[in-house]
Amino acid sequence: MLYVLSGQDDFSLQMSLKEIKRGIGDPTLLAANTTTLDGQQVTLDQLRTVCETVPFLAERRLVIVTGLLERFESKGRVRQKKGLNSANQQDEYKIIGDYMGRLPDSTVLVLVEGRLNSSNPLLKELSGKAEVKSFPLLRGAKLRQWIQKQVAEEGGSISPEAVDLLTKLVGSDLWTMANEINKLALFTSGRRIEEADVSLVVSHAQQANVFNMVDAILESRAGVAEQSLGQLLQRGAAPAYLLVMLSRQFQMIVRAKELRRQRKSRIEIQNKLGLTSDFALDKTLEQADHYPLEQLKEVYHRLLETDLSIKTGKYDGELAINILIAELCQRRR
Repeated sequence: MLYVLSGQDDFSLQMSLKEIKRGIGDPTLLAANTTTLDGQQVTLDQLRTVCETVPFLAERRLVIVTGLLERFESKGRVRQKKGLNSANQQDEYKIIGDYMGRLPDSTVLVLVEGRLNSSNPLLKELSGKAEVKSFPLLRGAKLRQWIQKQVAEEGGSISPEAVDLLTKLVGSDLWTMANEINKLALFTSGRRIEEADVSLVVSHAQQANVFNMVDAILESRAGVAEQSLGQLLQRGAAPAYLLVMLSRQFQMIVRAKELRRQRKSRIEIQNKLGLTSDFALDKTLEQADHYPLEQLKEVYHRLLETDLSIKTGKYDGELAINILIAELCQRRR
């Protein structure tokens, strides 16, 4: 049996892989009959050897290959990778596809991939031979439905306003979303999850305060910057963590500014920055458009200097970040 699992939604993909494993049989025996291979390096001989190995005390064995189809993702052309025994690189996908159509009945082969183009030649070759499942990032109504279902599975309920805020703060990262929903379910203890609960409990709510603090620093609004800092520290955020968050955000803004200059699309910028939250992307693009590059670079370097002063013991963390914000806001006046 052959499966192709692909897409950016790694959470749903891994859940699908778990379902496949459950369908094979006893987990204890399966552990002894599971092999994982690197698809970027595996040779056809290695793949054949593993797939044709007789299962140990079980009816089936599981072979998981990661990134094999991605070897053929270079603009629809085959990458020049060493490994498979073929004189003609252009025919590699045909050789692989042909073999995968003749797998032993005792072998379940799962190809785990990232995002694939529909023009991928090996994907086309496996059409009709494999069960293909795609897992794109969930957005909009589909993401909201997933949240409501996940909350119900935790034995709770959630208001529409709370769902909207969760999608805004966390976005399409379902691993993080599942973790935050679990925390919310424990926090509310059976009552309905409300918007205020999300604001109080969800870790990504800290990111919203970080964005506010970035704006306040760059606009010399010392009172707002200090208030945002105080709220974050009160919620238990460590000064070193806040410096990392601030440094990361300024780095993101600079990168977004450069990608804007290159006329990259919104989705290209989102992918290159690795942002799954539309809220985080919107704020980053807004800040990239609003503030000059030299100002951004200046603040970023001061953040790095402050980080060094904390690590070398020159200043206590909380004192160092308070001094930093006061100096930055004063300097821009």
